[in-house]
Parts: sequence; structure tokens; C-alpha cells
Amino acid sequence: MEDLVMMSSVNPVPDFWRGKRVLLTGHTGFKGSWLALWLHRLGAKVIGISLTPVTTPNLFDLASIETITDSHFCDIRDATLLAALINKAQPEIVFHLAAQALVRASYRDPLATFATNIQGSANVLDALRPLDSVRAVVAITTDKVYQNLEQPPYPYRETDVLGGHDPYSASKAAAEIVIASYRDSYLNEKGIAVASARAGNVIGGGDWSEDRLIPDAIRAWNANQPLQIRRPQATRPWQHVLEPLFGYIKLAENLWQQPALAGAYNFGPETHEAATVREVVQLAQSAYGRGQVTWGDGSQGPHEAGWLALEIVKARTLLGVKPRWSLAEAVQRTMHWYRLQLEGAGARAACEADIAIYEAANYSGQAS
Repeated sequence: MEDLVMMSSVNPVPDFWRGKRVLLTGHTGFKGSWLALWLHRLGAKVIGISLTPVTTPNLFDLASIETITDSHFCDIRDATLLAALINKAQPEIVFHLAAQALVRASYRDPLATFATNIQGSANVLDALRPLDSVRAVVAITTDKVYQNLEQPPYPYRETDVLGGHDPYSASKAAAEIVIASYRDSYLNEKGIAVASARAGNVIGGGDWSEDRLIPDAIRAWNANQPLQIRRPQATRPWQHVLEPLFGYIKLAENLWQQPALAGAYNFGPETHEAATVREVVQLAQSAYGRGQVTWGDGSQGPHEAGWLALEIVKARTLLGVKPRWSLAEAVQRTMHWYRLQLEGAGARAACEADIAIYEAANYSGQAS
């Protein structure tokens, strides 16, 4: 009966999460801060391991994430310190988000990207080997782990060939192999269910990362400067940050009850909802009420894929996870968040309001 409750529940199950010790690596980042807030809302005891925030401003500080987590600052490349922190935490569930997460930054420093995303992930998984407390691990990679042949409208499936042109994509594809190896060689034998999660391009309030579309737009438009767009026709599986986080949470719930569900999962919009950069920018302009744009011709900067979409049938079928918010709704919620923040609203309150609205929505994006 408990298994059926997990599988059929539309939202995360507070009774499941209440009091659970949850390790969250990368809790100072954009997605990590949102996930920490949601897990805290569900009653989990969140232990965070991460670098200090890398941008100013940042959601971790603005939403006072440190006050709701047992927070530790550690580079996941430091295997000794990392293992000591994880052993002390004795987590029951692990979300591994810590990463060097930017494509253009990976071109500038490929070795740091490989060390963080490959060796760092191995360090996290290796630290779990001696523990008897862990039951489920969700390791986050990216939609860019696939060997991208750029053949629209083909969406990549979890069984497709891994690859990566740029160092970031290559490092995440390699991390997928590391995750599978630790699962099959060690963690399965200990009864630890391990899954990897491959999410599409994420937008949402509180992101100030470099070289990301919405943060770049906010910075430019608030300074009354035009937004510089390199590749307006590049197509990506855009989604609000709450969409993949919901997927990660439901994946962990299901792994706890049904370890046989371990494996790789895509989380993104329906294939037909993949959109160009130009379409997203135009939606953002409309939602924000202002903003000039300078459109490039696609020739600027290093190689970036022109087309990418994900097939999400597996998550929908096995986990009951599918998108709730359309692209238009995701952009509107995102720009509304930044407007509230500009007007002096509290970041945590704005995030918690979005989480409540998301949980109250049905799968057409309307209030239920």
C-alpha cells in the first residue's frame, strides 16, 4: 500500500520526508538553494556540502539557506574532508548537485571542470561505500550528456549514446559512466538505489550565474543595456527550476520504495515545447515589461549545440512525473520573481510562494 501511495501521489509526500537526513551537495547554488528550501518545507533534515556561493548576489544568501541547513563548505575534489563530512552526516538520501555547471567556463578551464564533475562525483559516491544509513542516491548530470547529432525533431532517450563536444558536456557524460560503475560495482550490493537525473535548461528566480540567458537579461535590462544574444535560433528544452526538482524528489521517493527503478532519467518539457533562444527572450521581454536586445548571427563564441530536446516518457511512465507549467508560464513566473526582488520582496518568501503555486497546479498548469 505504501508503494502505491508513493507512485500515485501528485506532490512530494511530507510524511515520507519528515525527519529524513538528506545530504545535498551543491546547496549554495541556484538549483541547490531551491531544493534545500523545498526539502525543508517537507520536513527533511538537510545537510549541505558545497563551495561558498560564487556570485553576488546569490539565492543562498538572500533566502538565508544556511539557517535551514546543516551547512558545510567543502570542495568535492577534497576527498578526505568530503568523506569525513559525509560520514558524520550519516545521510539516508543523497542529492548530488555540486558541479562546475557552465559550458563557456569549461572552455576556459577544462581541467577544473573534469576534476570537479568526474573525480568530484567519484569522491561523493566513494564516501557512501562504508555507510549503512544510505538508501537512495540521485546524482544530477545534464541534458547535454548525449552525443548530439543535432537531428531535429529527434529527442534524446536515456538509452542513447553518451558524448560531449565541449568539456562540460564531456565531463558530465563521463560522470554518468562513473555513477553507473559505482552503482553496479558497489552500491547495489549494499542496498543503495542509485539514479542519475538529466535535466533540460532550467530557468527561475534567484539565478545570477554568468552566461545564462535569464540572468544575463536581468543584468542587462536593469542597467538599461541591450541583452547580447549570440545564437537566437539555438533550441533547448527550457523548463522552470521546480519541474526537475519535483522530478528529483519523486525519483528519490520511488527509489526508496522500489530500488529496481535505479537508472538514468530525463526531466524536461514535452518535445514540442522545446523553444529557441529568441522565443524565450521575447517571452521574457513581455513578462518583464521592458528590455532591448541585440541579436547575433550565431558565429560568436565557441561551439554550442544548435538543437537539443529530451524524451521524457520514462519519467512519466515509471515515476508519474510530467511537466506542469508551459514555457510561457515558466518564463512569467521567473520574471515575476525578479520583479518582486527588485521591488524589495524577500527571496525566501518569493520562492516559497512559487513552490506553493506549483504544488497547487494540476498538469495543465492551472490551479486545481
